[in-house]
Amino acid sequence: MDIATVLKIALVFISIGLTIAILLQSRSAGLGGSFGGGSDGFHVRRGSEKRIWQATVVLASLFLLTAFAHLFVN
Repeated sequence: MDIATVLKIALVFISIGLTIAILLQSRSAGLGGSFGGGSDGFHVRRGSEKRIWQATVVLASLFLLTAFAHLFVN
């Protein structure tokens, strides 16, 4: 198995994780509004919402780095 194949497999798994993280992040924002916590003004992320946001940033960065690496390997 060469490096290009490994990068393709990594891109698939990272993109699945990134999709899940984005969906969880938008779901937590929507739930806050439905229970009276409007989205007006400044919002501080706490607890699991903060962890989901951090995971989204990390996965997006990994996706970009892996995509650029795959571009240069091919």
